[in-house]
Amino acid sequence: MTKPRLWITRRLSDATLERAQRDYDVEINYDDTPGTADQLIAASAEFDAIIPCHSEHFSADVVAQFSDRLKIVANHSVGVDHCDLPALKGRGIAVTNTPDVLSDATAELAMLLMLGAARHAVAGDRIVRTGAWDSWSPAFMVGKQVTGARLGIIGMGRVGRAFAAKARGFDMEIHYYNRSELPADQAHGATYHADVESLLAVSDFLSLHCPATPETKHLMNAERFALLPEGAIIVNSARGALVDEAALLDAITQGHIAAAGLDCFEVEPGGNPAFAPHDNIFMLPHIGSATRKTRDAMGFRALDNLDAYFAGQTPGDLL
Repeated sequence: MTKPRLWITRRLSDATLERAQRDYDVEINYDDTPGTADQLIAASAEFDAIIPCHSEHFSADVVAQFSDRLKIVANHSVGVDHCDLPALKGRGIAVTNTPDVLSDATAELAMLLMLGAARHAVAGDRIVRTGAWDSWSPAFMVGKQVTGARLGIIGMGRVGRAFAAKARGFDMEIHYYNRSELPADQAHGATYHADVESLLAVSDFLSLHCPATPETKHLMNAERFALLPEGAIIVNSARGALVDEAALLDAITQGHIAAAGLDCFEVEPGGNPAFAPHDNIFMLPHIGSATRKTRDAMGFRALDNLDAYFAGQTPGDLL
């Protein structure tokens, strides 16, 4: 029986590639560079399936040029803001993602961002690394204590709930905004806010865990930064589009926001060079799910969706 042809656009985990090569007729981009629009269009005529990452962009104009051969796009990601879902579905192309399996890894990184921003990780590392640490005083490197502080979470999906569970280990008082209130067995005592503005007023720390959509673009803007308590800290491990970066920089420069921990940016790769001079902005290069265990799980989840589709079943993560 002929195996379906599969294009894997990036260098996925070894375990994922081994399984894919066993079950499919696979072409792998070992150069590990983002797939271009022209490559996606060409692939649609050569392959039955594609496993892309968020680095490949399935815009409406690209999808309009696809061949009828391509049947499924099995994303190696939870977020699908790089995919024009109506355009893909309009061409009869199934689209899946990889929920659940990266929640803990991303929540761990959000905790790192929060602690790093709160306790001067950038400046502290720099002064030790450069040999500039030559004194100490009770006023030296005084940061913001996480334990017992009020934590606001925007988006209490899988990652938001995983982050809340870890924050409870710091005895944080948890508040959240979500499209709907969680049942008690998922909220675990967290206080629900029916609007973002109410949440911001009680957020000494604010962590973003919602998807990037046209409605959430610049969710955090100048007006909303001003609603946070003086000296608040913001964490973003979700998507760069959620934050108006110019407004964030203004709020930090003016001192209203004490610090930020960011794993994602409006422009990726690269980030925002304007943030670089600010030691109170702790930055990482969008590595929320980058653990070996999670990368294997994401790859296997994408392949599970392909297996179901080509077996004539409905993939578990069909969007």
